Amino acid sequence: MRLILNVVWLVLCGFWMAVGYLVAGLICCLLIVTIPFGIASFRIAAYAFWPFGRTTVERRDAGAGSLLGNVIWIVFAGWWLALGHIVTGIALCLSIIGIPLGIANFKLIPISLMPLGREIVPSDRPFATR
Repeated sequence: MRLILNVVWLVLCGFWMAVGYLVAGLICCLLIVTIPFGIASFRIAAYAFWPFGRTTVERRDAGAGSLLGNVIWIVFAGWWLALGHIVTGIALCLSIIGIPLGIANFKLIPISLMPLGREIVPSDRPFATR
């Protein structure tokens, strides 16, 4: 079932959302100071490309630096990506078949706003990293 959901997701919105994260990551990697944001953006691009079967968990070793980084991320790139998830989520929810994908899109909004201090793990073992 995950494979079917991921393929439908990829066709309807996953590719374009992943491209958005890749563009944000490339822009962040142009400046030396924002390379950690670029790496986080590339990580989330892979998750936005193929999300079903994986989930995100908070990292225990994330501290005040990730909080400050998330605030900077929200201002410069996070709200654009969250807006993309909102628009595609609403568009997907207009059809019966797209409702589960729209809900999954809405679930990606928190990680698009605050990517630092989160880790992507398989959904069958979300507590393995804690």
